Amino acid sequence: MQTPEITAYLKTYCGWSAGVRAVLAKYNLPYTEKDIIQNPAFRWEMETKSGQPLSPCVEINGQMLADVSGEEVERYLIDNNIAQPSDAATDVPTNAPCATEEHEGVVKLNL
Repeated sequence: MQTPEITAYLKTYCGWSAGVRAVLAKYNLPYTEKDIIQNPAFRWEMETKSGQPLSPCVEINGQMLADVSGEEVERYLIDNNIAQPSDAATDVPTNAPCATEEHEGVVKLNL
């Protein structure tokens, strides 16, 4: 199998983004990570390419998967013969938002 070209538009701290990272690690796939929180230009690039503002977005061989979970990325990889199915475990859920405690530790609202 040829190595796919993958660009992942992710947030620094996000359950969905962690799930995408976990799936790409599970299949040992190299990718370029573009953190849309640390670099607003990456967010603009993601929105321009995907046509919408929600993340994560993952571009695989020119095909944009917009607002996806790790589980959806895994299904795409298998359905398109980019990866073979694997029962290997991941260290985080692949289809879940941040835990409330994790999210509250990063995001603080000033009212």
